[in-house]
Amino acid sequence: MDGYQNWTIVDVPDMQSLPKVIYLRSQHLAAKHVFPMHYHHWHQLVYATAGSLVVTVDNSWYVITPEQAMWLPAGVWHTTGALNDTAFRNLYVADVPAFKMPDRCAVFTVSAFFRALVIELEQAQERAETEPYIDQLNALICEQLIRLPIQEFYLPWPHSANLRQICEALYADPADARSVDEWGQVLGASARTLTRRFEKEVGISLRNWRYRLRVFRAVEWLCAGHSVTEIALALGYASPSAFTYMFRQEMGCAPTEWLAR
Repeated sequence: MDGYQNWTIVDVPDMQSLPKVIYLRSQHLAAKHVFPMHYHHWHQLVYATAGSLVVTVDNSWYVITPEQAMWLPAGVWHTTGALNDTAFRNLYVADVPAFKMPDRCAVFTVSAFFRALVIELEQAQERAETEPYIDQLNALICEQLIRLPIQEFYLPWPHSANLRQICEALYADPADARSVDEWGQVLGASARTLTRRFEKEVGISLRNWRYRLRVFRAVEWLCAGHSVTEIALALGYASPSAFTYMFRQEMGCAPTEWLAR
C-alpha cells in the first residue's frame, strides 16, 4: 500500500454479516501495524481507548486521539493503522435506514459516557453477560452515538514518503526544532519546494501542522496520565506555563481543567 511501505500489514477479520445491529470488536494494535485497504457492508466507528490511530480515506490521512472517533459509512474504502501501541475498539454498525448518522466520513468528539459504554460492552462480552443486558448496552450506545458532536479539528497526514518522514520524526519527538531549511537538507529539497509540497498534500503549512501536532500529543499524553510538566518538556516548551497558555488558547481551558471534564 502506498504510504505504508515500512508498516506491518495485519489481516482484516473475515466477517460476512453482523450478529447484532452494533457489534464491538476489540484488539491490541501494535505501533506501525495497519490493515490493508478494504471496505465493509456496514458502517464503522474507528476508536481507540489508548494510543493514536491513523485512518486513510482516499488520499486523506486522519490521526485521531482517544478523545476522538472516526465514522466511516458502509462501502468506503479505507485503512486503519496505529502510530503507537493502541487499544483498538471497533464498532460495526448495521446499515439500517432508521439509524440517523452522516453519509460521509466524520470525526466525532467522544464523551466520557460514550467511552464508558464502549468499555462496559467489551467487558460484558468477556463476562458472557445475558443477551438482554448486551441489548440494553447496544441501545444506549446507539442513542449516544447519534448525539456525539462532529469535530473538525484533526491531524492531517501527508501520503508521500519524504513528507511522512518529517511527520513521523516530529510525532516521535515534538520538541524537534529543525527548521524547514534543515529538513530540506535532510531530504535533498529546497525549503521552498518542501513548503509548497507540504501545503499541497496536507492543506496547512508545516509550522501550523507542528502546532496542531503538539495539541494532539498533549491530549494523548494527558489521557495517558502524564503530568503537565512532563508534557511541556516533551513538547519543547520552556515552562509548564508556556504550554498551558498554548493549550488554553486552542482548547479553551487549562490542561488540568480539560482532563477533569
